[in-house]
Amino acid sequence: MNLGPLMVDLQGLELQPDEREMLAHPLVGSVILFARNYADPEQLVRLVADIHAVRSPALIVGVDQEGGRVQRFRSGFSLLPPMRRIGHEFDAQPKAGLALARELGWLMAAELRAHGVDLSFAPCVDLDYGVSEVIGDRSLHARAAVVGQLAVSYMHGMRDAGMAATAKHFPGHGAVVADSHHALPVDRRALVDMEPDLAPYRLLIQNGLPGVMVAHVSYPAVDDVPASASGRWIRGVLRGQMHFQGVVFADDMSMAGAASIGGIVERATRALAAGCDVLPVCNHRPSVLALLDGLKHRPDPASALRLVRLRGKGQSTRAELLASGAWRLCRDALDRCLKPPALSLS
Repeated sequence: MNLGPLMVDLQGLELQPDEREMLAHPLVGSVILFARNYADPEQLVRLVADIHAVRSPALIVGVDQEGGRVQRFRSGFSLLPPMRRIGHEFDAQPKAGLALARELGWLMAAELRAHGVDLSFAPCVDLDYGVSEVIGDRSLHARAAVVGQLAVSYMHGMRDAGMAATAKHFPGHGAVVADSHHALPVDRRALVDMEPDLAPYRLLIQNGLPGVMVAHVSYPAVDDVPASASGRWIRGVLRGQMHFQGVVFADDMSMAGAASIGGIVERATRALAAGCDVLPVCNHRPSVLALLDGLKHRPDPASALRLVRLRGKGQSTRAELLASGAWRLCRDALDRCLKPPALSLS
């Protein structure tokens, strides 16, 4: 059975019988976990193993584990700083900033892989224009060239740990005030004026970027529908002009920013037609059930193959990871970057 396009969530700490039935549906291909699905490391290992055992090929298991405000698993995991901290390190010393990006990318991914989790939706490569509260310190930097360099280093750290990176939120969420969780943000810039936002994606794609998440943001100068349902953005710009060959995720289809596209089935249909491979549907089980019942989707072998390639590679146990020299070195780097700067009186 191929992996389907829907990424669904779970209610609690273990799989329920109705959830096992849901995960066996051919339209489902992946699962996203939240803080409510985590109690401790041992429970997480059991839950992920149960998800993987539901069917073959195993479902992909993902989570948002950027750091800062967006880190679902905390107790028992390294508490990661927001992405902005990496940018600050770069401003002080570029080589140290690039090294920290790779170390924190590895640390985040290695800890997840030690618990069986396949991917984390990181890095966030939105530029900091100083207007978006939902992005804010999730942005690595305000300058596109710096974001690109740091994101590539972070991606390489994730790759070293056996995890594929997913850059977000294409083509850029940093220049709008509204939060797409609660409203449809509108960015009225022309395509040519968005080149700084696209530049980090170009560099990442040149370095083998495996995944991209597309925003529920409207860019009316480019297309009259949000980017997540826009063939102009996904098939035209991302795949055509930028030659991206990896997995395209929509942002959560339950978000208010997607509502302008239509009801949940219409949203999913239009996003798939625009070129999305995976549609996360989070925190609204009725929408998942409506899609399982009403979405007409012809299996796409190429899309399913792209998704399988996101499966995590290699995996040590948690005990093996914590005993490793690599983990200790990256934890030392984390501890250094979390220390307050020394106070200098002159």
